[in-house]
Amino acid sequence: MDKTIVLQHMTDAAHEAAKLMLEAHGVMAEKKSSCRDVVTECDRRVQELLMRRLREAAPQARFFCEEQERRDDIEAAQLFVIDPIDGTMNFVRGFRHSCISVGYAERGELKAAAIYNPYAGELFTATLGGGAFLNGKPIHADDGPLCETIVCFGSTPYDVTLAPRCFQLARKAFEASLDVRREGSAALDLCSAAAGRAGVYFELALSPWDYAAGMLIVREAGGVCRTMEGAELKLSAGKSSVAAGGRAAVEEFLQLAKENS
Repeated sequence: MDKTIVLQHMTDAAHEAAKLMLEAHGVMAEKKSSCRDVVTECDRRVQELLMRRLREAAPQARFFCEEQERRDDIEAAQLFVIDPIDGTMNFVRGFRHSCISVGYAERGELKAAAIYNPYAGELFTATLGGGAFLNGKPIHADDGPLCETIVCFGSTPYDVTLAPRCFQLARKAFEASLDVRREGSAALDLCSAAAGRAGVYFELALSPWDYAAGMLIVREAGGVCRTMEGAELKLSAGKSSVAAGGRAAVEEFLQLAKENS
């Protein structure tokens, strides 16, 4: 499929689905794996709407989604990777910092991405080889050193065994950079790295729906997406650590992490 046409279908579907988020009142959350891992009826409704609209546009496409255990082959010929509401805890608690994240891949290679934060009215998009954009304007990752930028991180709340390592790295990042941020949405943190708002974003365990769309947006903005071991992040990696942002800052951060492993 033409990736620009696919992207238009993705952004149209995301805008339509966002209305469900904005109209939600008295959000009730259900636990999944733990009290920190929650899902809402709105998550399900958003995912169902996205799948319905995207299936209309691409009848042969498969889906790899966070909710309802819809996990088709990640190497499918046409695949949409969907996180219906990234930042669900923010959504439940009314922090108004959540987004809809959709990536499109062909045989494991990401071709298009759309991440929409309806609260801020910010739509981040990218196509393979076509650059990355915020509301239609080009964005670029920060090419400065770690000491001149901010570091965003995720605390991997679904796996508390990783907390000591996570906060050790956050402390080291704080000491080496201007400051740190923990904002509760992996997809939006990746977008912050792509837009140069942060030089680095890291988290010790993310699923493909968390990083798929953001990974393409970062790379098309001139940044890098690695694992904490320094390897190139791939959609086929499954659950993985992530370090993303400007090349120089990410390299410095990974070296810092290695020295403190």
